[in-house]
Amino acid sequence: MDHGLYNSLENLAMLSNAESRTITSENPDGSRRGGGRAELPKSGDPALDTHCSRELGRGWKVRPNQQVGSGETFTVADIEGPGCVQSIWMTTAHVRYRDLILRVYYDDQSIPSIECPLGDFFASAFTRTDLYAPLNSQMVCLNPGCAFNCYWPMPFRGRFRMTLENRDPRNALTLFYQVNYSLQPVPEDAAYLHAQFRRVNPVPEGKVYTILDGVVGRGHYVGTYMAWGVNSGGWWGEGEVKFYLDDDLPAGRSVADSVAEHGGDCFPTICGTGTEDYFCGSYNFEDKEKKCYQEFSTPYAGMPHVVRPDGLYSSQMRFSLYRWHVPDPIRFKERIAVTVQALGWRSEWRYHPLQDDLASVAFWYQTLPTAPFPPLLGRDGLEII
Repeated sequence: MDHGLYNSLENLAMLSNAESRTITSENPDGSRRGGGRAELPKSGDPALDTHCSRELGRGWKVRPNQQVGSGETFTVADIEGPGCVQSIWMTTAHVRYRDLILRVYYDDQSIPSIECPLGDFFASAFTRTDLYAPLNSQMVCLNPGCAFNCYWPMPFRGRFRMTLENRDPRNALTLFYQVNYSLQPVPEDAAYLHAQFRRVNPVPEGKVYTILDGVVGRGHYVGTYMAWGVNSGGWWGEGEVKFYLDDDLPAGRSVADSVAEHGGDCFPTICGTGTEDYFCGSYNFEDKEKKCYQEFSTPYAGMPHVVRPDGLYSSQMRFSLYRWHVPDPIRFKERIAVTVQALGWRSEWRYHPLQDDLASVAFWYQTLPTAPFPPLLGRDGLEII
């Protein structure tokens, strides 16, 4: 067995025949001995007069970033397999994160297996250069200066292609990036990482919010990220997170339609006790002494970012939450659907279905082919307002 595909403390000391490679702006194809080869502008080119390396020459940080024009889609990585993407570092400037759409395509598929706004993929929907909250988890972290880091293993057999679309109608994107990967055989039972974004604002009254649906194949669910915007006063996290596995739902029907049609007769295999419980907190995430929400960030679960009203332009509270099912993946053989209830309180200790602004990213591994995702919302539908 080659130990280079999934690195952990258990196999860190084991030798491997895997070949390590990295893609950056200076080595866009990850070629061997391809680092630091970017050329300076030629003599007579006005760009040479202002280039930071004009006095040092080739090999001295000639092309550390990539400019992605308004409306353009840039291919961050295009790798011939077999192999495994092991980590991604990325930082951007000049464009809002919801205007940047990250997509990943595996092998010969023409539809993406990962499609979501950049900040949401890195569990940081509410982050801006002037609104930064550190995130410290095993699979994703956000470090000072707004540096996004991802450690989800992404094995592929034939091809791995990652793109970034700039939807900003006026501004070019400045992109710094590094994709670290290995070239090596992929075990027959290795599945492909998928990530799907959804957003509903507001959730219709009395309806459940769908985190994931339409999956076809065998696999395991490994993580949930939620960007929760509160549209009413009071506590918002009483709702249950439910996992419908395989035959829990009729085939060919959406989970929302099935729940609405069958009501109390439509039961999931896994059902939690409350939203904050699912994200591994309790009792409103409350700091009892300070009488406020308490941010936290741990290897597998957290609420690293709470956006509080400022009394002027920021009027609504927003919560950034993640739960990684790394020690406890949720297995399915044919399909899976995941929902959450937006649920709070009203008078006389009665539950109140809320109409909040919910967005989510579901992370899971599965066999190919990938079923098509619902169409991604336009700029206005994605914007955090």
